[in-house]
Amino acid sequence: MRLIASKLRAAAESANVTTEALVDAVFGADASSGLADGKGDRKRRAETEKAVKNWLAGRDHPRCRASQILAMAEACGVRAQDIARFTSSARFVRSTPQKTRLVVDMIRDRRVDDALDILEFSPRRAAVFVRKTLSAAIADAEAQGADVGELIVTEARADEGVIIKRFQPKDRGRAHPIQKKTSHITISVEERA
Repeated sequence: MRLIASKLRAAAESANVTTEALVDAVFGADASSGLADGKGDRKRRAETEKAVKNWLAGRDHPRCRASQILAMAEACGVRAQDIARFTSSARFVRSTPQKTRLVVDMIRDRRVDDALDILEFSPRRAAVFVRKTLSAAIADAEAQGADVGELIVTEARADEGVIIKRFQPKDRGRAHPIQKKTSHITISVEERA
């Protein structure tokens, strides 16, 4: 689950929730989940305030956890899926980024049921990995109570992973290099009305 800063700002403005109220909500969620132990509360509160300001500005550092997103959504009076997107990633997939991007480009900005149909009937090998990643993102959204019929693939990326280097022996003591490229697939779904 990843926070969408623009939607959080809009929800906070419409509900007249101040930054201080969001800090209180996140700090209370951290304290109830056992992340704060009572020692150094002033320092932790300052860190929480800095984090909330970063999130409102669109910077996801430190990474916003699901419990913190739920706390901010409750403080703004909205559902968590209204201010978050559900992201899943598969790393070190044994498919080249170029071939994976061809598959990923087919499903971007589509409804999830259409995207699943496209991936099921695609003859490309990378479609299997992309389908698994998309299914994981859908399952994450469903676990948080999102309406699966309204989910749309908002982000679909295939980044370059590590290159596994091998050599093929050739005649007269030579060797030809072989590069086995890998990909990092990232799929995000978001509920749109």
